[in-house]
Amino acid sequence: MDADVVIVGAGLAGLVAARELVAAGRRVAIVDQENEANLGGQAFWSFGGIFLVGTPQQRRLGVRDSFDLAWQDWQGSAGWDRLDGDHPQDAWAARWGRAHVEFAAGEERAWLESQGVRFTPLVGWAERGDGTAGGHGNSVPRFHVPWGSGTGISEPFADQARDAARSGAVTFHHRHRVDGLVVADGAVVGVRGMVLAPDRSARGVTSNRDEVAEFELTGQAVVLATGGIGADHAQVRRNWPARLGTPPREMISGVPAHVDGRMLDIAEAAGVRLVNKDRMWHYTEGIQNWDPVWPRHGIRILPGPSSMWFDALGRRLPAPGLPGSDTLGTLRLLRSTPDIAPYDHSWFILTQTMIEKEFALSGSEQNPDITRHDLRLVIRSRLGRGAPPPVEAFKEHGADFVVADDLAELVAGMNRLTEKPLLDPAHLRTQIEQRDAQIANPCSKDAQVNGIRTSRRFLGDRLTRTAKPHRILDPAHGPLIGVKLHILTRKTLGGIQTDLDGRALDGDGAPVPGLYAAGEAAGFGGGGAHGYNALEGTFLGGCILTGRTAGRSLAAQL
Repeated sequence: MDADVVIVGAGLAGLVAARELVAAGRRVAIVDQENEANLGGQAFWSFGGIFLVGTPQQRRLGVRDSFDLAWQDWQGSAGWDRLDGDHPQDAWAARWGRAHVEFAAGEERAWLESQGVRFTPLVGWAERGDGTAGGHGNSVPRFHVPWGSGTGISEPFADQARDAARSGAVTFHHRHRVDGLVVADGAVVGVRGMVLAPDRSARGVTSNRDEVAEFELTGQAVVLATGGIGADHAQVRRNWPARLGTPPREMISGVPAHVDGRMLDIAEAAGVRLVNKDRMWHYTEGIQNWDPVWPRHGIRILPGPSSMWFDALGRRLPAPGLPGSDTLGTLRLLRSTPDIAPYDHSWFILTQTMIEKEFALSGSEQNPDITRHDLRLVIRSRLGRGAPPPVEAFKEHGADFVVADDLAELVAGMNRLTEKPLLDPAHLRTQIEQRDAQIANPCSKDAQVNGIRTSRRFLGDRLTRTAKPHRILDPAHGPLIGVKLHILTRKTLGGIQTDLDGRALDGDGAPVPGLYAAGEAAGFGGGGAHGYNALEGTFLGGCILTGRTAGRSLAAQL
């Protein structure tokens, strides 16, 4: 044997599993098709937010939270409905969902801190919901931001793996592409594939696929932690559900090219059960990266609540199509409304005051203040005058931004970003003036205006994320800004069905001997712990929980 356990995938889930196995005295081989610069996977690139419940950070900001409220929110968002038959697709997913909420409301924060993760005082209010008490959305802010952003989550575990490699407990096999599972006596005991030619490309940059040799690695068990399909747009379209309308003709990518989902197909061909393939999580607030790292590189705007959102024909989106409220509800609006189905974009219109206070960009590289643990820069960027420097850079250089002093000029610039002019300035002006008229009304009937006021009752949003309500056409808050928004691919919500020990299951619902799965490849637990909707901060948390579970289960059983 080459190791006690072979882990396929050097992202967060695989690193956490390796940490648990090494702590129990096991030898681990970590296999990944990319080079060592990519250790930490997608987590490294993320904003790093973690869904936590009942924390000191929440209490300091006046937020009252509980397991019961969080579990109500999770169930309302998940909407698990595939529970019939002998081996329901959602049977294990629902159990994993509850396990995640228990973890988030229990030991997760303390355990992460014991691993070297440190959290900022910031708690964000992501996915505010569809406007119903029992439906999708977070009732309270739960998005805890670590110092270091995504690197603050991934690097503590990457450092532990590097330390273990120096002691011989971990062996890295970079540039090894897995093409199949090795089975002996009915159990999975290893992997086989091709060694790829050396490639010194920087993290995230597309690497070569030149094959130079075959390889085989064996152990007592294998953990699949290989992520989802977000960079393979053809596969995204094949799995696109009818409930979300028609798939876009053009999308941008929130993940590097190596996030191709190929290991999911390999596992399925070997008899592993994949479930909920049509559940996915893509963002509607994507913008083209003006300084890209990977092909079609997109960045998500993390919007505050004040920007007005319009479809491609210039009609204001109805609820739940409000900034920061309901990701898939908005995606459904944009892709299932017949007369805008041919168009792959929508628009924000906002003011300079709004962009300075409300715009954040997802990703470690877009948040240097938090990534570098620079408190002074945090204060200047988040509380000082002007937009945060990365946001200002996108406003200046980004292909999707239009800036103008008056609405007619703004609309003319926005129309230049489409094949033909689709926006009527008079129609846009009417809608904006109708919204502006509600700002002076303390009894507003406008759902978005009321949401802005609710947001400002939360201290964290009032300080850093929500501008004081004002008229968009008030020149004192200008200039005006238009942002062309694209569909940004990101997460696979379905995947390998696993039990609560992380064991991969076959078509009959029985564990596949020797095979485990974790992270996005396992649908963040059970092949679909999120159900139809995520509450944000739950992707990294799902990688941590499932990786830890698989590692501990194997450590106890080997």
